[in-house]
Amino acid sequence: MFVNNKVWLVIEKNTYGSSPSSYTVSKHNVLLDEAIKYKEALEKLNDNKNQSYFLASDVDTVLENVAKYHNKSVENGSYYENHPEVKKPV
Repeated sequence: MFVNNKVWLVIEKNTYGSSPSSYTVSKHNVLLDEAIKYKEALEKLNDNKNQSYFLASDVDTVLENVAKYHNKSVENGSYYENHPEVKKPV
């Protein structure tokens, strides 16, 4: 049985005056794209200046995504376009 341990959380942060902030998990997502879309939708609907949203996950999931998107940018050449100081290997 395959178990997917990747979890992206959309966290709601509430700040009221000088008291400590409170945090609530708004949504669990397996895919990063779904979590980003949900977070963006919440931000568009938010009319409370004391409320904000951010994404959270475990270190392994985050690093795996960083490596995946970096490798993809190297393959398609966009990494070298965005970083002209790095010479593309011949």
